[in-house]
Amino acid sequence: MKYLYLHGLGQNAGSWNKVIEATEVLDHSVCLDLSEMVKGKAVTYSTLYSAFVELCAAENEEIILCGLSLGGVLALNYAIDYPQKVKALVLIAAQYKMPKRLLKLQNALFRFMPQSMFQQTGFGKLDFISLCDSMVELDFSGSLNQVSCPVLVVCGEKDKANKRASIELADIMKHSQFKEIPRTGHEVNLESPEELASLLRKFYKSI
Repeated sequence: MKYLYLHGLGQNAGSWNKVIEATEVLDHSVCLDLSEMVKGKAVTYSTLYSAFVELCAAENEEIILCGLSLGGVLALNYAIDYPQKVKALVLIAAQYKMPKRLLKLQNALFRFMPQSMFQQTGFGKLDFISLCDSMVELDFSGSLNQVSCPVLVVCGEKDKANKRASIELADIMKHSQFKEIPRTGHEVNLESPEELASLLRKFYKSI
């Protein structure tokens, strides 16, 4: 069994370190670096997802996907397209239908931010803008029933922008459960790594 972790936009592979150390599956876990997956290519959702599909295809074992925000969108997309490959799915603060107004507002803010604010993520300022622009039309509403594996949906109590979508996901999808982490915002893996790891340990043992 291989556990693949996908970080959110604005994070990097190291954002999962504290969580994975506490999950008891460290030897079988891989933290993917999304920026490395599209290095030298146009940074759009399509190119990122295609690179992720290729990476998963190279795995001979069943995989468990755990993604936050953008990483959750990629994981959900893959579980819809390749249900036979995914043993279980963890979606953290993930949207299944992109909030267009929020993405456009986010991109407007990115345009005013200095380049230095993006350096630690591996993506440049224009990459952020291009990626968000390319995601605006994403909508998996009609395909959620294609996910057949157990699903854990997680959201921070203070993550107002994503809580409603998380609850809806858990209601719509088969074999799914919703867990809220108290006193926590959007970046659950950074803000409450031990609490998240506790949820993951219980979920992994149940599948």
